[in-house]
Parts: sequence; structure tokens; C-alpha cells
Amino acid sequence: MAGSALRAVATRLLGARADAFFAKGMRGRLAAVGHLLSGNFLNAAIMLVSTAIAARSLGPSVYGIMVMVLSYNRVVERIMRFECWQPVIRFAVHEELKSSPKRMGRLYAYGLLVDIGASAVAALSAILLAWLFGPHFGLTSLHLELIAIYSVATLFNIAGVPTAALRMSGEFKTLAYTQIIGTLVWVVLAFVCMAMHSGIIGFMVMWTFGQALGSLLVFVAGMRALKKMGIPNPFFVPLKGLARDFPGFFSFACSSNLSLTLRVITMEGDALFVGAVAGPSAAAAYYIAKRFAKAATQIVAQVQAVLYPDIARMWAKGNVKAFRTAIVQVQFVLAAMGGALLVAAYFFGPWLIRIGPGQSYHEVYGLLLTQLVAVMLVLHAAPSRSAMLAMNQSWQVLAISGLGTVMFIGIIAYTVPRYGAIGGNIAHILMGIVVAGLMDICWISKSRQRPPVLQPS
Repeated sequence: MAGSALRAVATRLLGARADAFFAKGMRGRLAAVGHLLSGNFLNAAIMLVSTAIAARSLGPSVYGIMVMVLSYNRVVERIMRFECWQPVIRFAVHEELKSSPKRMGRLYAYGLLVDIGASAVAALSAILLAWLFGPHFGLTSLHLELIAIYSVATLFNIAGVPTAALRMSGEFKTLAYTQIIGTLVWVVLAFVCMAMHSGIIGFMVMWTFGQALGSLLVFVAGMRALKKMGIPNPFFVPLKGLARDFPGFFSFACSSNLSLTLRVITMEGDALFVGAVAGPSAAAAYYIAKRFAKAATQIVAQVQAVLYPDIARMWAKGNVKAFRTAIVQVQFVLAAMGGALLVAAYFFGPWLIRIGPGQSYHEVYGLLLTQLVAVMLVLHAAPSRSAMLAMNQSWQVLAISGLGTVMFIGIIAYTVPRYGAIGGNIAHILMGIVVAGLMDICWISKSRQRPPVLQPS
């Protein structure tokens, strides 16, 4: 009798805890993340098909060259390009409280100017740097041609403002599924390239077209979201005095961009380093493992898409308790997702590699498992990073990212020459432990320093 009563009490307590955990906005956040993840998992799966076709058709050595060109362009693009959605959302949250559609239109116009300018500079820089310094690093006319082709996709990648508009309007379904159209085009063109034996030039043209199409679709969707929110079209608002009216916007964008640059060194530059030290074939295997893990890394972007506007509003209003709860809730869910992906990769990874890129890429399996361990650490740090940005601690995020990047460079310089491509994943794991731990310490400490202004509803 006593045992039954104790079990009943324990069940009620656990049930109450679970209800409290999921009641405070969690169901809405899970639904939004679910829409984004379903679209992005589907997108990642379709992209894997085109990746497998290219890898099979070109072989490890030639596909490795394509991988290194793609990585080079992405490194240059992400160094030059600003993640404008972060400052736009942060400033838009405060502008919402003032209820001024005209000022909101000018804010989005400010972000759009930065977006367009950064994309143009990135595309031109990729070509110019390769032309000036490429011969000193053994780049041939083929490499330069491939870089020039993919730079067209960089030119069209005006994503910051459209992404911010879709996130602020809550159109997570649109954001998730729009990109799938461009990815489906990739698959169709990949089959055509394989059937016509188009070689590396054909596959690069296909990659460029699919990327540009996806960017254009997101841009159109973002402009429609602005219209539905009643915000004037950024192309038709007065531009004079933007820096005066939104002080700190460009500084916030710069700090976010520097933080992104440090992440690019670790997330994109690693494939370049592996290729330079271990050869194109090793770079191809390393890149394919990253493409398999792409579904997991997409979670980071989608969590920020849902969580950042939400917690930015909480922090601006002083709902500190709800703010902390939201971060912990999402970290818990991400841990479960990351663990499930790692288990799935352990059991089904060899089969996916065999029917995908083929047996010549057998070393991808070990790279995939270690990469997913690193991704789990990135997943844990993502909500912490969003929390610190909502607190306007972008420079502290930059400092932590800088420390992690210095660590990463030192570790990968030691491990890759000795252990090959898997050395890159070892560097990611060790860096992830340090960065995730420091991010947690910082946001928790900062949130405890602010007394609550408004009680959560």
C-alpha cells in the first residue's frame, strides 16, 4: 500500500514537472522547429542525392577538386558577407514596441544595403584573390574557371533581410520548404550531368544554378512576408540618415560578421586544409561526411531561427525566468536529437555510404561518427549563442569564438598531418567542449545579474 501510494505521488510530481516544462511556450517552439527541421531534413536528404551522384560520377580525386573550390568560395563569401538577420531582428524587436511601419521599412532597407554590398564584394573578391594569388598555390586555369562560375551563386546570395522577415513574421514553413525547390533542381541537373558525362565543369554549373535559384526564392518569399506584416518595401523607402536613426546597427553587424568569420575558418576552411595536407581524395571523404552530418548542423540554424526572435522579445521585456527556461528547454531537446542521429548513423551509416557515393568512399563512416560527436557540442552551444546575442553580448560571443578558433587551428595543424582527415574532427570535438562550456557559463551568469522586470504570463 505504501509503495503504491509513493509511486502515485512520484507519478503526479513527474507529470507536473513535465507539464511545466512543456507549457511555457515549448509546444509552440517545438512546432516551429518541427516545420523547419522537416523541411531541412528533406532538403539535406535531397542534397545528399546530388552529392552522391557527383561523387560517383567524378571519382574521389576530381570530386575532391570540386570540394576544395566550393570550400574556397564559401570561406571568402562568409568572411565578406554579414549575417544581417541578427542585427535586423534585434533592432526590429525594439521597433515593434514603437509600432512604426515606416521606421521598420527603413531598418530592413539598411540591412538590405549591407546584404547587397557584401554579396557583391564577396563574389568579386573570390575571383580577384584566386587570380592574383592562385598561381602561387598551384591553382590552374581550370580552378580559376570553377571559382568564377560558383561566384555567380555568391552574387545572388542576398539572404539576411529575407531570412529576418520570414522569422519575424513566423513563416517558418515557408523558410523551410522554399529552399527545397532549388535542391530538387540540383538533383535533376545532376542526373543530366551524369548521363551526358559533363565532367567537373557541368557539375559546377549545376551547383551554381541550384544555389542561385534557392537564394532568389527565399528573397521573393521574404519580400512577401514584409508586405503581409504591413512593412513598406525596402526598395521604396528614403535611405538618408539610416546610420543616425539606427545607431549601433552596423557595429552589431560587424561583430556578428567577425564571429561568423571565425566559425567559417573551422566549418569551411577545414576541408581546404585537409585537402592541402592530405590530398583531394581525403578532402572528398571529409566533405561527404560533413554532407551526411548536414542534417544535424541544419538544426543549429533552425533553432536560432525559432529561438532568437522569441528570447530577444523576452529579454527586451525583462521576462528573465521565461528566458532561462526557453534556453534550457531547447538544449534538452537538441541533446535528444543529436543522440538519436548518432545512433542512426552508427547502425545505418555503412549502408548509406554503399548505396550513395560508393565503396571507394568507405573511410567516410569513421569520419561521420566523429563528426556527429562534434555536431552534438555545436547543437548544445547554439541556444547559448542565441541567448548572448539577445543580451547584446555579441562581442563576448566573438571573444569566445576567437579563443575556440585559435585552439582549433593549433589542434588541426597537429592532428591532420599525423592522423589524416579524422584529425579535423578531433579538432572540432575539442574546440566544441571549450566553446560550449564557456557559452553556458557566460549566459547563465549574465541572466542572473538582471532582475526580472515583468513576470511571465
